[in-house]
Amino acid sequence: MIMEYTLFIIPGLFILLTLYFYNKIVSSKQNVHEAWAGIDVQLKRRHDLIPNLVQVVQEYATHEKQLFTTIAEERQKALLLSEPNISKLSQIEEEINKSVRSIFAVAEAYPELKANENFLKLQTELTETEDQIASARRIYNSNVADYNTLISIFPSNIVAGVSHFSPLPFFQN
Repeated sequence: MIMEYTLFIIPGLFILLTLYFYNKIVSSKQNVHEAWAGIDVQLKRRHDLIPNLVQVVQEYATHEKQLFTTIAEERQKALLLSEPNISKLSQIEEEINKSVRSIFAVAEAYPELKANENFLKLQTELTETEDQIASARRIYNSNVADYNTLISIFPSNIVAGVSHFSPLPFFQN
């Protein structure tokens, strides 16, 4: 009699544990996707601010045409990225960061631009957006670390392997 119960209890326990770890991995991956959505919102906000910033600075610094062309091209690359390829997007966003810093450096040479109300407002908004991107990136990377750890440790790594869960990349920017 005990042997009959054991034949049902062990497979049942195995199925329950498998379902538990599968659901835990799926939940962790959803947290990563949710965190990525937070980054995506902030990146879109930054991409929307850049043309306005470029336009204001361009009125004062007409000889900086190459810088404006470069940042416009980088912004376009980021907007046209068809899939959320985090590694590629990280590289593009790093280039955008450098270009935005260059715009602020150009603005230093134009005192009347630094006093322009639109420029100051855009600079403040962009700085706030950069802070929000950094915060969203920390949340995303924390969720990725949790997910990658979960699919790497025993016994959830067995479920992850059978279910073809793979590690996700961190967002470097």
